[in-house]
Amino acid sequence: MPASFQLVARTGHPDFLDLPWDEPLEEWTSTRIVSLIRGISRHVVRFVEYDGVLYALKELPERPARREWTLLRRLEGHGLPVVEAVGLVTGRAADLDAILITRHLEYSLPYRTLFAGAAIPDLRTHLLNALVELLARLHLRGFFWGDCSLSNALFRRDAGALAAYLVDAETGELHGALSKGQRAYDLEIAQMNIVGELLDVDAEVGLPPDLDPDETGAEIGRRYATLWDELMREEIFRADERYRVDERLERLNQLGFDVEEIQLEATPGGYRLRLDPHVVEPGHHRHRLLRLTGLDAQENQARRMLNDLARFREALERTQKRALPESVVAARWRDEVFEPTVSAVPEELWAALPAAEVFHQVLEHRWFLSEQAAKDVGIDEAVRSYVRSELPTRRPERIVLEDPGEN
Repeated sequence: MPASFQLVARTGHPDFLDLPWDEPLEEWTSTRIVSLIRGISRHVVRFVEYDGVLYALKELPERPARREWTLLRRLEGHGLPVVEAVGLVTGRAADLDAILITRHLEYSLPYRTLFAGAAIPDLRTHLLNALVELLARLHLRGFFWGDCSLSNALFRRDAGALAAYLVDAETGELHGALSKGQRAYDLEIAQMNIVGELLDVDAEVGLPPDLDPDETGAEIGRRYATLWDELMREEIFRADERYRVDERLERLNQLGFDVEEIQLEATPGGYRLRLDPHVVEPGHHRHRLLRLTGLDAQENQARRMLNDLARFREALERTQKRALPESVVAARWRDEVFEPTVSAVPEELWAALPAAEVFHQVLEHRWFLSEQAAKDVGIDEAVRSYVRSELPTRRPERIVLEDPGEN
């Protein structure tokens, strides 16, 4: 007799009907179960695989499960960096809790992995920047997280830095806008959680010398305040200082944010410039790269790729002695530089890093080789050397499996 349950699933994913929904998740013995490294959770979380794609299953009471399903879908609709909610199972037999299904974020690193040999230089700075930017982006869209922590986020490499994604939205609330008090409370929770998690990591595997838990927790608030001030502060400028509008927008672009519109108010002392949080859009460089080349990347990866594209354009125009349309140059750069670089990676090494990160690291390797040779070695030699000597040493990050010896 078939198990009793109701399943809501998004199209384009498995139907999940072959899973033992009439059993507690903790007791499943399905051959689809995969053990992945993950953060600490108050709920039972397990992973299943379908045709090479992994899904996370979290067992929790029906009401918070439905709420989290709705929140994740809405946050995704706002273009925020969150895991993709793909299914919700309710009405299970024997009073079993509901199960929320999300797609595993490929090439993501749980915070435990970052401290256990993921080779992230200046980890403290990159971890702080990633979490602060994620929190600011959520706050711009009126989302109160309520449980910001390292466990409730996943991290992806981003051209030497890190990008953070929200994993757990169970305690969140979506508003039209957040008050200063709500944002401050979210920061207070984040600081408390992060200090505790870093103390746990220190006891388990040790922390880098420059990463003190209490100082790092306090630094979260300072970095957030600096970023929020740059995004939201009002400015007064005189009529002959209109260039300051362009300077402000350029600073925001450099931080990776676009602004759809500005508000200018004439006052006796000059003009007052305001920005509405709803028109400040993250992803300036990645949006531009996507528009020019069709390539999707993290923000810092996109910035690096655009710089290489600009270098390619300069060399091309110097050779042809004429200006060339940006769209034409972008198409040639993708065909002649990016695609051959990525294609040079052997199939057995594809699981190590995403294509955009491989390209960034090839550029870094090219700089290193050129410094040694006191001349530009060129992209082809850099690719051959990188694939031969660097990439094989990387631990695969598409899916980070749990070590059999770990609990």
